[in-house]
Amino acid sequence: MANYYTVLDTLKTNLENDPFVNTVTQGDIFGVDLAKQTIFPLVHIIVNNATFESNVIRFNVSLMAMDIVNKSKDEDTDVFNGNDSEVYVLNTMLSVLNRLYEEIRRGDLFTDSFQVDGNPTLEAFAERFENYLAGWTMTFDVLVPNEMTVC
Repeated sequence: MANYYTVLDTLKTNLENDPFVNTVTQGDIFGVDLAKQTIFPLVHIIVNNATFESNVIRFNVSLMAMDIVNKSKDEDTDVFNGNDSEVYVLNTMLSVLNRLYEEIRRGDLFTDSFQVDGNPTLEAFAERFENYLAGWTMTFDVLVPNEMTVC
């Protein structure tokens, strides 16, 4: 009967083992102190909703992978990349989410009765919060066994 907890704990544990993630949080994003420099790179877990379907529970989950963008004090000479690390941050955070998704889709998490259904959607963001942050929000469905009995 710990389905919700299982989803949160499985995602948290896997993300904490990623070398490009310092902090994993969950719940309301506005409860996270995004002004702290030491917590980044950060992945924030949001469970949007759950649906009971025969013998599984479908959880719709959004993960926000983000990091601080460093801005150089040097004169901007590259019109394509600019003088900050936004492209690097977007690339790295996309890789974090891709690695997790593939682990769920066909890795060890799949064999633990923790499966994704369908394809994830990803949306890039920059400068969304207090710091100059960039990253991706990935939304996808996770299926876990419904272990509730009738008795």
